[in-house]
Amino acid sequence: MTEHHHHHEHECPCGHEHHHDERPEDMYQQALNLYDYNITDAEVKKAVKEIISEKVHENDTLEVKKFLLGSVELTTLKTTDSEESVMAFTEKVNLFDEQYPNLPHVATICVYPCFAKTVAETLEVDGVEIACVSGSFPSSQAQIEIKVAETAFAVRDGATEIDIVMSVGKFLSGDYETVAEEISELKAVCGKKKMKVILETGALPSCADIKKASILSMYAGADYIKTSTGKLEPAATPEAAYVMCQAIKEYYEKTGIQIGFKPAGGLNTVMDALIMYTIVKEVLGEKWLTNQWFRMGTSRLANQLLSEVIGEEKKFF
Repeated sequence: MTEHHHHHEHECPCGHEHHHDERPEDMYQQALNLYDYNITDAEVKKAVKEIISEKVHENDTLEVKKFLLGSVELTTLKTTDSEESVMAFTEKVNLFDEQYPNLPHVATICVYPCFAKTVAETLEVDGVEIACVSGSFPSSQAQIEIKVAETAFAVRDGATEIDIVMSVGKFLSGDYETVAEEISELKAVCGKKKMKVILETGALPSCADIKKASILSMYAGADYIKTSTGKLEPAATPEAAYVMCQAIKEYYEKTGIQIGFKPAGGLNTVMDALIMYTIVKEVLGEKWLTNQWFRMGTSRLANQLLSEVIGEEKKFF
C-alpha cells in the first residue's frame, strides 16, 4: 500500500469509521461522490478556447521550449522494436548528453517491458527514468494475474516507472470497483516506483467521464494520470487535458496529495506542447511545472523542440 491509498481500514472518505463488512464498491462510490461531475463538454471547450487565445503566446519562449524538451518521455512502442533498435534509441540519449551539455536531457525513455533490461544496461545518463508500458498495453484486456506478472517483470528488469491502461471496458460498464481494485493491485506491485494510469480519453464519451476516471485512478493509487496510449484516435486533446488537470487540482485540495500529469499521443507540433504547458500552468500553477510533475509522451516532438531551441533543423532522435 502506498501513502496515497486513502482507503485505509480505519476510516472511509466521508470521515466515519466503518466496519469491515462494508463493500468496496460503496467505498469507491463514496470517494467519487465527493467530486463534482456537473461539467459539460461545451463549458470545457469554451474555457480551453479562452486559455489558448489569451495565454499560450506568453509561453512561446526559448525558456519554456527548453523546459518542454526536459519533460519529454522519449517513446518507442513499435512491433518492429528489437534489442538493437532499442539500444540505438538509448544511445542517442547518451550522445545527446555529450553533445548538448547545456540543454536538459529528456525525462524518460519509455519502452515495452521486454526491453527494460536493454535500456537499463545501455543508459548512461543520470536522472533519466526508464518507463515501461505494462498490463497488456494498449488494450488492457487481460486477466489481472497477467498484468501483475508483466508489471513485476518490468520492475525486476529495471523499469523505474510503470504506465498502465485503466480497464476502459469495465469503466464504461460502470464496474468502478474492479477498475479501482486493479489499479490498486498494480500499484502494490510497483511499490515505491511511480505508476501512471492511462485513461484513454478518446474512448470516454464525455468530459464528466474523463473527470470520473481521473478521480477513480488517483484514489486507487495512480502517481500520474495520462491521457492516451497513442494507439487510438483522438489522443491527447486540450479539452481532456483541461478536465484531468481540474481533477488533479480538486484531488490535491481535498487530500493534499500531488499527482502528476502526462499528455501523450497526438502531440505533433511545438504548438501542441505549448498548449499543454499553458493548460497545466493556468489550471494547476507553478508547482506542477517541473519535469517531475509534468511529462509529455512523444518522440516526434523531441526533434522539433531541439530544432527551435538551437535555431536550426535537427533530426537528432
